[in-house]
Amino acid sequence: MKVVIQKCKDASVSVDNKLINKIDSGLCILVGISVDDTSSDVSYMVNKVLNLRIFDDENNVMNKSILDVGGEILSISQFTLQADTRKGNRPSYINAMKGEDAINLYEEFNRELNKSIKTYPGVFGADMLINILNDGPTTIIIDSKKTA
Repeated sequence: MKVVIQKCKDASVSVDNKLINKIDSGLCILVGISVDDTSSDVSYMVNKVLNLRIFDDENNVMNKSILDVGGEILSISQFTLQADTRKGNRPSYINAMKGEDAINLYEEFNRELNKSIKTYPGVFGADMLINILNDGPTTIIIDSKKTA
């Protein structure tokens, strides 16, 4: 599982010119699920997202987590994070989990996050327009397969 975490002042997702979800201050997370991801990858990633210290403390040092500052999360499924670009110029998405299995893990990820911080999803599999006002800019990439 790969996620791109962006600290944001606000973020929104629209489908067919219709606003689906919007957050104010918090995190916008792009989520790519691979063919070999399981619930343990979800648990690892939820723990990382909730405890990642990328928000400023009173001394303007990134020392607080989303749990410390509150805020909200906008979670967007994005299979293209699993792109393999090693051969040629056309990305291969063979490593991206397909269909119902991917939806189930994405929804599990959102449910687990939502237990601690209000989390709003995008529309799985839809052509989405994402607006992110990145704060910092602070962007962190985490891969659950690179835990050591």
